[in-house]
Amino acid sequence: MDLLTELLTTDFRPLDRKAADLYLAAVAQVKPDALARPTPCPDWTLHGLLRHQVSQDQGFAAAARGDGARLSHWHGGDLGDDPYAAAAASLDLVTEAFAATALDAGLVLPEVRDGGPFPAALAISFHFVDLVVHAWDVAATIGAPWEPGEELLTAALKVAAIVPTGADDRGPGTSFAPVVPSPDGASPQDRLLTLLGRSPSWNR
Repeated sequence: MDLLTELLTTDFRPLDRKAADLYLAAVAQVKPDALARPTPCPDWTLHGLLRHQVSQDQGFAAAARGDGARLSHWHGGDLGDDPYAAAAASLDLVTEAFAATALDAGLVLPEVRDGGPFPAALAISFHFVDLVVHAWDVAATIGAPWEPGEELLTAALKVAAIVPTGADDRGPGTSFAPVVPSPDGASPQDRLLTLLGRSPSWNR
């Protein structure tokens, strides 16, 4: 079975919820005075990164309900005065929406290449890998541990392997920075980060 076929026939919903728990464990450690810090995502402070993930959760939830084409669904995230509560609420929202979606349904994702529709199984894998790597972004920003475990790493590496690497697909205004060279013998954690444009040695 080729990799794309494997992803299209995998139910990522349980993994997505585990990735949400990983992400929330990092967000739970964020103190108010850390929100202005830079993150491994050069376009965002920590506040901006957390707001971005809330927006993505709301956008994916809208897509699962058949209304993903409107960009306003993807840009309306609000942290209010409690970033953790906002993150938990948006993740509950998208988890519920994914649970009610058939894996072969078409989800429109306007910020991904031509917008789709993408099979729900694949779209959910995109949300999953974002959560895993954004958990690292948050953890690295605040100096907290990031321990996704073998199950999440193995699945995330498979999804990361299909992310396009062309000049039009990576860089400013796209989901990921260009691939970072990874030395032979790099750990699975480091290979995942470099595939998705992160430097494992990043520090603020």
